[in-house]
Amino acid sequence: MIQVGVTGGIGSGKTTVCGIFEHLGIPVYYADLRSKELIQEDVKLVEEIKRAFGRDLYDSENKLDKAALASIVFKDKKKLQQLNSIVHPAVVNDYNYWITQQKDQAYIIKESALLFESGTYKNLDLIICVYAPLEMRLERIKVRDKLKEEDVISRMESQLPDNEKMRLSDYVICNDMKQPLISQVLSLHHELSNSLI
Repeated sequence: MIQVGVTGGIGSGKTTVCGIFEHLGIPVYYADLRSKELIQEDVKLVEEIKRAFGRDLYDSENKLDKAALASIVFKDKKKLQQLNSIVHPAVVNDYNYWITQQKDQAYIIKESALLFESGTYKNLDLIICVYAPLEMRLERIKVRDKLKEEDVISRMESQLPDNEKMRLSDYVICNDMKQPLISQVLSLHHELSNSLI
C-alpha cells in the first residue's frame, strides 16, 4: 500500500482535493481535523496542553477555547513549536492505528497542512502539494474562519512558504479556479492506480 501525503498552505483547498479522492474510493486520513478532535478527546493530550498553556484554556466541561489558544501560539513561534511537539506525536499514533484498518487498499492519503514542518512526510511514499494564489487563500480563510486579515497572515507565516512546499513535493495540484480541479485529481488517481498494477 502506497502512503500519499496531501499538503498545502492554509486555504489552498486540501480538503476539497481530498474529498475528490474520497469520491474515487480512496481512504483519507484528515490529520488537521483529527488533531482538533484529539485535543478535545485525548485525556493525556488535554492534560499536557493544560500544563503547557494554562488550565483556563479549557472550560468546566473540558471544552478547549481554540481562539484563546490560537492567540497565544500564532504570536509566538516558540509556543507554536511547543504545541506542535505535544500534538504531533498523538496524531502520528492515531494515524498509525488508522492505517492498520485500511487493509487491501492500493493507496491511501494523509492530509496535513504541516507534513513538512512536522517531519511526518518522511514516513510517506509520495507528496502532493495543493497550490492556490495568496490572495485567493486570504479571502477563503477570512470568509471560512471569520478571521481578520492580519490573523490569517500570521497563520500563513507560521507555515513553510508555498514555493518550498512545491519544491519538496512529487506532484502539484493547482487550485486557482482556472485549471479544472477534478481532471487534475483524476489524472493523478489514474497514475497512482496504474503504478500499482
